[in-house]
Parts: sequence; C-alpha cells; structure tokens
Amino acid sequence: MPLRFATRASEAYDFPLTIGHLLDAALTSAADQEIVYRDRVRMTYRDLRVRIGRLASALAGLGVGQGTVVAMMDWDSHRYLEAYFAIPMMGAVLQTVNVRLPIAQIGYTLRHAEAEVVICHRDFLPALEALLPTLEGVTAVVVIDDGADEPASFAGAGEYEALLAAADPVFPFVEFDENALATTFYTTGTTGDPKGVCFSHRQIVLLALATKGPFGTTRDPGFGIGDVYMPLTPMFHVHAWCLPYVATLLGVKQVYPGRYEADMICRLRTTEHVTYSHCVPTVLQMIFAAADKAGTDLVGWTMTIGGSALTHALWEEGKRRGMSIGAGYGMSETGPTLTMARRNTGSADAASDVDALTPAGIPIALVSLRVVDEAMCDVSHDGVSRGEVVVRAPWLTPCYIGNAEASRELWRGGWMHTQDVATISSSGRVVICDRLKDVIKTGGEWIPSLELEDLIASLPEVAEVAVVGVPDKRWGERPVAVVVAAVGAPSLDTINTPITAAIERGDLSRYARLDRVEIVDALPRTSVGKIDKKALRFMLT
Repeated sequence: MPLRFATRASEAYDFPLTIGHLLDAALTSAADQEIVYRDRVRMTYRDLRVRIGRLASALAGLGVGQGTVVAMMDWDSHRYLEAYFAIPMMGAVLQTVNVRLPIAQIGYTLRHAEAEVVICHRDFLPALEALLPTLEGVTAVVVIDDGADEPASFAGAGEYEALLAAADPVFPFVEFDENALATTFYTTGTTGDPKGVCFSHRQIVLLALATKGPFGTTRDPGFGIGDVYMPLTPMFHVHAWCLPYVATLLGVKQVYPGRYEADMICRLRTTEHVTYSHCVPTVLQMIFAAADKAGTDLVGWTMTIGGSALTHALWEEGKRRGMSIGAGYGMSETGPTLTMARRNTGSADAASDVDALTPAGIPIALVSLRVVDEAMCDVSHDGVSRGEVVVRAPWLTPCYIGNAEASRELWRGGWMHTQDVATISSSGRVVICDRLKDVIKTGGEWIPSLELEDLIASLPEVAEVAVVGVPDKRWGERPVAVVVAAVGAPSLDTINTPITAAIERGDLSRYARLDRVEIVDALPRTSVGKIDKKALRFMLT
C-alpha cells in the first residue's frame, strides 16, 4: 500500500529533536563511562543523568520554568555539562556568559538576555556582586564553591553542590516544541556592544549530528567511539563548538580541565589518556611550550583547530610531535561548524596533507555554501577566484537578538553573510583568505593578510605574527607585520624573504613586500583567544 494511504497509528510517537534525546544512546550503551573534572571529580553518565535531574529540581525551586533565562558563569567543568542539558531540558534558556569580557560588557549581556538566575563560580563573584545593583531582572544567584575550604563570602540563594544534594533527582521533564529556544550567547565583535545569537533545540541536535558526520567519514583527523575527549575551547563560546554534545551523543569518556592552565592540561592529557581536543592556535602553542617543560608525550593526540588560521608551521610542528591536526571553520552565528578539513583521497604524502588539512576544508552535511562576488554571483570554483562566503544550514542563528538592522545585514538576500573572503576549488575545498575588514588594499590591489602571516610564520625566527593594513598617503594602505620573535629580532629583510619568493612565483602581488616590521613581546588577544587586529591597527597608527 502506498505510504500516502497508510493510516497513522494513534499512539505513534512524534520524536522531537530536543537536547535531552542526545543522552538516550549513551545511557543505554555507556552508562558507566567516566566523566572527569580536573583531578577532583569522577562520575559516570548514569551519575550525570541523576545530577541533571537534581539541577533541574533545584532551579525549579528558584522559580525557573519554561522560557526563563539561566546564565552560567563557570570554568569548563562537569557542572557546565550538566547545565548544557538540564536547563534546556526544562524548556528554560541557557545563557553561556563570556567571563573574559570586560565587566561592563558582562553586565550588558546579562541585562540584554534578561537573565533571571545566575549560576556563578566563586572566581567571578566579585564582578557579579559589583553588577547586581544594575541587574534588576536577576532574582537568584547560585554560588559554585568548587571544593574550596571556606565558603564564598556571598551566599546568594545557595551553594551549587548543597542545592543539588537537597534536590529531587527525579524531575518531571516534559516534551515541548523542538523549535523552542535552548541557548543564547554573545559574540565578541570589535565595535559596539556584543551581539546576542540564539539557537533552538532542533538546531543544536542537527548541528551535533552533522558535526559528527565528517569524523565518521574521515580517517584522520577524526573523533569517535573509543576516543577520550577534552575541550580546550571555552564552554561559554559557541557551545564549545558543539562538541560536548557530540561527545555525549557518542558516550565517550569526557575530561574537563576547568580553568585553562597549561600544566593541568598536560597532566590530564597523560593521566586520562586524552586523544581528542579542539582549540584556537594560541592554546595549541601554549600546550607545545608546556609539553616541552613537562616532558609530556603528545603522540596520538588529535586536534581540530579553529577561530584563527592554522598555519603550515603550526601544523608541521604538531606533526613533528606525533599529533594529528586539522582545521575547521565557522563562526558564532553558525553554531559554529560549517566546514572541516580532510585529507585528499588516497593521499599519504605529507606535503599534500599540509595543503589539505590547514585550510577551512569541505562543507559538512546540510551546509549549502557559496563563494560570491558583490552582486551575489558565484565565483569560479578554480581555487583562485575570491569572494565572500555565504551560507545556509538548518542551525544558523536566525537573528541578532533585539538588533533588526544587524540581522537584516547578516541575512541579506536570504543567505548568511560571513564577511570572510575565500576561494573554493572544484572539489569543494574552501580556503579562507581573509576577513573583508582585514584585506589590505594597497597599490590598487588586494593583499590577503592570512597569506602573508602563513609565509612569515614559516621562519624559525618567528614565534607569532599578525599582519594588518595601516593608512598610507600614497598607496591607500600598506601591510605591516607585528612579530613575536622566537630567537633574537628578525630583520625586515629576513621577514621579506619568503614574501619575495612568493612574489617571484607569481603567488602574490609585488605590493605585498613589507616596508615595516614591529617586534613585540605579545600580540593582543580578544576574549576568546583570537588576535585583536583592531587593537594592532590602533597601535600602529
């Protein structure tokens, strides 16, 4: 009988794509698998489910219900994982607060999101206490003592562990529309106030499934059953790239490092046998330095790198240490994953690998990605022609909360505009060339700062580098390299050596040659570890 004539069973279950269902398989197949927090807490997935129920009961006792915004201010921990589930499963909204923002911006995000309950680690209590007189909507603060000998001076509505211990582990979770809002957080733009983005249950579940997809079809680098997972992207930032949800979906062992301390990260890598992590390049460089000091073996540790470009030099350093490293690409507005790097089919050649694994990669399942010119016409898929990346996928934020003008600009023409300049090859491989705002316009030509940075980073004298355009009366702009030296202070001629070679090969315009280099002790960073090019441009002009 054709399906269109079939009679639906009256008790057939309409399975909603809600976050709670990401737990189902793990509780069946991996209930005794470990979840670890630093060297302080060990529990199982079975324990996690009990604590999720207790957290929901405790929050309900504080007046949290469907639609209530609950803000989380904590280091990466098992508690954050509990909040990832318990709060959305109640039908409430989890706000992951960027605790690295300036205090005034933290206050802005709490007010703008209309947070009513704040769960706050004792380390952030001084900031929150200072803000409370301005947070009229906040009705309760739950304090995380985190095992400290003395309780925090600010008691709030109670201490996290004490509230959970007194709460009922059996919470009556009910089902609701999968399109209900689940999470919100704020982007760290370089101008103006942070912009709020939001995601539904359905979007997060689809993103978790699609994020897992590339790993299931890629030999290496990969992440799957049998791995030990430790996030090194803050859990307040874009759901830690959604990978705690993926790890829970798979039922793998999870390790949470708390505050990012290089020695602790290396110790956990060794004692817990961590095999998969993800981070920005800055964190990977920190791990290399700490591993050298502690003698930590990094062989077999797989890393996905995002947030900033993965240079050839950083990839090769990881390979030298026995690591498997590949790039990923996305942004806060995309939840984040849009593309993942993968090896060329059948390749076992290191030279081919570095070219395949350092760019943004191939669009993952359910992502429609185009590279377009200013008229929204597709550029040639030749790996050379440049345009802006625009995307559609079922998990992209529908708006900036309360900012209609910015939302219209984001979704101009029915496609999300990333403001990233890229090329795309005939096989779909995306290479990010620059941010639109960071492209250097000099001598009538566009010079991609990322290409210059990759060339300069290959020099042994260079530890870190950023290239920005500064105003020039004759040329409009000129590129300037800001370098953290590895040894001594590299000269302008040394810095220009690989750039000159690229010009002679025809890979770069002759206008790319530098006439200025600045040596600094450290590069300025944003709150999520990216190089702050706005601050550099201000410093250089």
